[in-house]
Amino acid sequence: MSAPIYLDNAATSHPKPESVYQATFDALRGGGNAGRGAHRASLSADRLIFSAREALAAFFGIADSSRLIFTPNATTAINTALFGLLKPGERVVTSCMEHNAVSRPLRRLADLGVEVVKVGADQSGRVDQQRLRHACLESPTRMLVLNHCSNVNGQLQDIEGLGGFCRERNILFLLDGSQSAGSFPLDIEAEKIDLYAAPGHKNLLGPAGTGLLYVRPGLQVEPLTYGGTGANSHSDQQPEMMPERFESGTQNMVGIAGWLAAVEYLQKQNPAELRIGLERHLRQIICGLQEIEGVRVYAADSLAHQGDAVSFTVEHIDPAQIGFRLDQDFGICVRVGLHCAPEAHRTLGTYPQGTVRVSPGIFTTDDEIQKLLSAVQIICLNKG
Repeated sequence: MSAPIYLDNAATSHPKPESVYQATFDALRGGGNAGRGAHRASLSADRLIFSAREALAAFFGIADSSRLIFTPNATTAINTALFGLLKPGERVVTSCMEHNAVSRPLRRLADLGVEVVKVGADQSGRVDQQRLRHACLESPTRMLVLNHCSNVNGQLQDIEGLGGFCRERNILFLLDGSQSAGSFPLDIEAEKIDLYAAPGHKNLLGPAGTGLLYVRPGLQVEPLTYGGTGANSHSDQQPEMMPERFESGTQNMVGIAGWLAAVEYLQKQNPAELRIGLERHLRQIICGLQEIEGVRVYAADSLAHQGDAVSFTVEHIDPAQIGFRLDQDFGICVRVGLHCAPEAHRTLGTYPQGTVRVSPGIFTTDDEIQKLLSAVQIICLNKG
């Protein structure tokens, strides 16, 4: 049986560069626990994690790599930022396009007394920046939380100048880069972003179980997890120094090793060429689906703002049935449903049935896209 056509990179990227597989294998064989010993294996693990931290800091325009915290995923990073800073009685502004990684923690914080204000979006999922600014000025606001790129239809939000606006008004700006990191260039410090969360396993091409949280200098965040950090073991107090304050417990050295290899791979590529290739595939998907009778496409307002995810529905056919047919009959992997973003689907008009989501990666081929389009055409002709 031939290998499946993988078009679910918005969930996790596949395949990875060969160097990522090799780096994870080498790290697992090498042993050692970072910060837990002075022997050569432990020191080697220390150096590896430091190198990965430095590489990722450079990738995102972060001058002080100690402000970059390794987490198991973006969800943990977001929870750390939200629960570590927001207190009952404070106010946070967000949007209706957020993933549950933001919506659910904010719901819990609302139950605890934090005021949560949600700004709507247009039918393409675009959140008007002026509406965000206006919402922040309506009442004293502690934080603005925004999804940089939708995981449902790929709409990239306009953040230019938003960080400066927040900084001038002492409003913290938390950006969720889960679907944009690795696809769109970002200089965190130039954009004046106070907190930034991203996973390693999506467009950054690293292994699952990796993520990061950037915390700007001078910002005091309460840790989500307490425990051993390998240093200052004489004290029962959590250390103040970064990044140890937020990295209790054994690090995912194997995953971080793979992530370092992934970042090194990306740094050797031409970002403009990667983007051109991705846009070609996105255009092929969007235009091809729009030509099929009965198909409705949900995409960004322009190709320049189009992330890796494109959604579609077919008249009178349940998205789950389409996904099943694509997998079982054609060997094509896509994702169906609400994609952990029900409010985004309400905005797009696809709640409660959801959509079929297609998300190509940098290793996707034109032929694979064409096979998807042909398969959807057949499913539509056969009405499922």
